[in-house]
Amino acid sequence: MTTSSATPQTNGGTNGHSVHPQNGNSVAGGKSDVCVVGAGPAGLMLGSLLARFGQKVELIDERPDQTTVGRADGIQPKSIETFQMLRLGDGLLRDGVKVHDICMWQSSSDADLHRISRSIHYPASVVDLLQPYILLCHQGMIESVFIDDFRKSGFEVKRSHSFQTYTTLEDGSLQIEADHHEHGPTKILTDYVVGCDGARSRVRQSIPDTYAQGTPHTSVWGVLDGELETDFPDIWSKTVVFSEQHGSILIIPRERNMTRFYIEMKASTTSKNLGEEYVMEQAKLILAPYSVNWRSVEWFGNYQVAQRVAARFTDPSQRAFIAGDASHTHSPKAAQGMNTSIHDSWNLGWKLNLTLRGVVKDGILLGSYEEERKKIAHDLINFDFEHANEIARGDAKRLAENFKTNTRFISGVGVEYGENQLNRSTAVQGAAKPGCTLPPAKATRYIDACPIDVQLDIPILGQFRIYAVLDKVASAPARSFLTSFNDSVASESSLFTQLSKAAAQSYKEKPRARRVDDQHVRPERYTSVSELSTFALITSAEKNDFEISSLPPVFSRSGWTVYLDDVAPLDTQGRSCTDKWLGGLAADEAAIIIVRPDGYVGSIGRWDTTESTSGQSAAQWLDDYFGGFLQVPAAN
Repeated sequence: MTTSSATPQTNGGTNGHSVHPQNGNSVAGGKSDVCVVGAGPAGLMLGSLLARFGQKVELIDERPDQTTVGRADGIQPKSIETFQMLRLGDGLLRDGVKVHDICMWQSSSDADLHRISRSIHYPASVVDLLQPYILLCHQGMIESVFIDDFRKSGFEVKRSHSFQTYTTLEDGSLQIEADHHEHGPTKILTDYVVGCDGARSRVRQSIPDTYAQGTPHTSVWGVLDGELETDFPDIWSKTVVFSEQHGSILIIPRERNMTRFYIEMKASTTSKNLGEEYVMEQAKLILAPYSVNWRSVEWFGNYQVAQRVAARFTDPSQRAFIAGDASHTHSPKAAQGMNTSIHDSWNLGWKLNLTLRGVVKDGILLGSYEEERKKIAHDLINFDFEHANEIARGDAKRLAENFKTNTRFISGVGVEYGENQLNRSTAVQGAAKPGCTLPPAKATRYIDACPIDVQLDIPILGQFRIYAVLDKVASAPARSFLTSFNDSVASESSLFTQLSKAAAQSYKEKPRARRVDDQHVRPERYTSVSELSTFALITSAEKNDFEISSLPPVFSRSGWTVYLDDVAPLDTQGRSCTDKWLGGLAADEAAIIIVRPDGYVGSIGRWDTTESTSGQSAAQWLDDYFGGFLQVPAAN
């Protein structure tokens, strides 16, 4: 059999790969829906999501075991929120180190080492965050969380499997060629392959014209994780130390009483000088006159910064994808790599799920993965180029200004998508905006009077969220709007109803994973109306003004997502959810917010409830949104 090698070759077959008949020679378990290559954070996030959604996943990794020390360590506020939405954040929040501030120190020929600034890392006046800090815990802890979650869905990572190449079969599916380190060559049959296999990705090399574009930075850095003895005062803050003579250090507090040092080596440093002892001596010179000694060193590494973005994130047939470091690389000093990688996977994961369920229009949904995430990769590289240069330049004031300018982006909430079929531009009056994540907001859950974080309350099941927001739901115009909206959405001619029926059939044939924590999450509370979307109602009305049973069926059957907007004092800014998200609503106004499965706002609409056709208009607006990228599958 002729296959493509790790170096792309065009041979007249599909996507530059030979076309061969299926031969049934695969790993145990038969054909998978998705083969994920690489069990770092990006691959584990993707595998975990797809397994939850009910897809059959093969997750292979060339390493015999997971990461145990070192590597990525910083979880930004948006990623903390992502872990919370996945109900995976408790252990990390308990065991990780929370860093709230950043300090700058400097020494020169004219001045001894001294602190020149201390500031809050994420000031509330600049960015609205539920968790306004960086959470520090090493990559192995994060991998363990995902591995346990993957296992809850009935899957295990297949270790010691090295991806070699893939070929496209006659039916469009793929055959993966892999080597098991002990048992030799093996084959995996799959519908899709996703390379989360790092900066030297073999999956990327197997996709035609998907090469990394960019150049390495001139700076060289050593990295040390260990437990210190030091009299330096800011060891438990994120701290940047500049020495005009000896270079720079970025200090990061770590779990288990450890500290990470990123230590810049001068350009004259040769590779033979990049040993652990040499790097330690450089750190001592930079921090002098303060003393620093290591009680123990858990991990040491060195690297040269490379800032690159892959030319493509997918093959022409949208069967092979890359994510994480396979698609973009940059310096680790702003703690962005792992955060960007897991959100690559979230963006792709829900799109693959709906594609495999047969309800998408050809090319649009999966095509939006490269469109959206490649933009973010370039945004990241542009920021990282400036950030790395300021650290290397040793200008503390300019670095501080760089941080201030990019605070929202660094936190993750400033990672924004452009307008497309998924993100419909509207006249925005509040903080909720298409192409952006929802800001934190508080409300009271009607059914049990529990104050909750609205953006976190609905669990991740692969579904959209549709929030209807009204002032007084018991008023005649509001009742009329909700009833008309319900009747139109639920009608047999509604695209939403037809899509929901198709989704229900798909989930009947291939249900979501049954997990032990379902007894607590209770997914049936959020899928009673539709497997495609969860409906929610947010109202400023008093609880005594209405009963859940008095609402139209799409809302009365969604009792766990009816919210009272009455706890503004608990909010990060002391604002109501309606005021924060929408800039307020008039008494006879209704709004609907569509939120994508990955937490990004898709579209926002407003209607005058006194107009007799407003509910019907809102339902048609909903159909128009979904009709942009979804379709009812053709009857067999």
